[in-house]
Amino acid sequence: MYSSTVTQFEEPPKKSNTEGSTAVSEPIPLPKEVPQGVQPLIWRNVVGIAILHVLAVHSFATNYKEAKFWTWIWSPMYGVMAGLGITAGAHRLWAHRSYSAKLPLRIFLAYLYCMAGQTCLYKWIRDHRTHHRFTETPADPHDASRGFFFSHVGWLMMKRHPAIKKYGTKVDMSDILADPVIQFADNPNDTFRYYTPIMLFLCFVLPTLVPVYCWNETWYISIHAVIIRYVWLLNATFLVNSFAHMWGNRPYNRLVKPTENPTVAFFTLGEGWHNYHHSFPWDYKAAELGAYSLNPTTAFIEVMSWFGLAYDLKTPKKEVIEKTCLKKGDGSNSLWGHHYNREEPLQKRH
Repeated sequence: MYSSTVTQFEEPPKKSNTEGSTAVSEPIPLPKEVPQGVQPLIWRNVVGIAILHVLAVHSFATNYKEAKFWTWIWSPMYGVMAGLGITAGAHRLWAHRSYSAKLPLRIFLAYLYCMAGQTCLYKWIRDHRTHHRFTETPADPHDASRGFFFSHVGWLMMKRHPAIKKYGTKVDMSDILADPVIQFADNPNDTFRYYTPIMLFLCFVLPTLVPVYCWNETWYISIHAVIIRYVWLLNATFLVNSFAHMWGNRPYNRLVKPTENPTVAFFTLGEGWHNYHHSFPWDYKAAELGAYSLNPTTAFIEVMSWFGLAYDLKTPKKEVIEKTCLKKGDGSNSLWGHHYNREEPLQKRH
């Protein structure tokens, strides 16, 4: 049963193979001698991202009435499943090791991740671990202190800051390299990788072919539906890097910038409870709340645990959460969690 697979911790779980990636709740300060350097624009990315967004907005505004009923069902559902590959797979499983998964589930999650069409798994995981270890410092790939546009999409339009290259290599990735699923899809030590052809087929080719051959959708509508779904999922992912670091409350830790943002949680399958996540990055729920309406990724992981495919689900004890809120929180309501008054003595809480 599910309840027998959850482990509650009084302190962050310690694992040498995830150095600084799952247990750190506050960014590690960088040395004063942070390398400086210019970050020239990557014009290929600037033009490509701009064209994708113009195509997506224009095609939706001018042709949404022409799409068949099943295209309206197929494209959003395909996007949701791809999103689970990011949230339950790349993020909560591989980047944070907040739970463990048996081989069939790891293969399935890698398959779903390929449907999303984002960067290779190894790079995504390394970037995210670097983000948590050096949050909002020059070594953070999408440093939110540089403004909304940079943290949302601008970081993909320019060369990386030298500090990212210098300190990002300090993040331990040995556990990822040891995973045969990652090795098959994306092994940085091997010049031949399967990720790119698999990703291109699952993200762009397959979702275009299915509507055309299954319910006679036009090629034009099918292709543009794929573009819209792809751009939508990209921006949903970007919201966690931008909106959830700028707008919202901080009931768990007022000392860090990430916030609780239910709007972001809605669009990202539960990844918007970001102040909690940066306080307890090793929690498989990535939130305190238990409701599934704004955290379907948690529901997915728990369903997988019922089938015996997910296990060792990690979460902090409620007393630990309460102590953290009383000590570091801003005193605001944590919505679907609890309201912790920092001025009220801990022993009076029930």
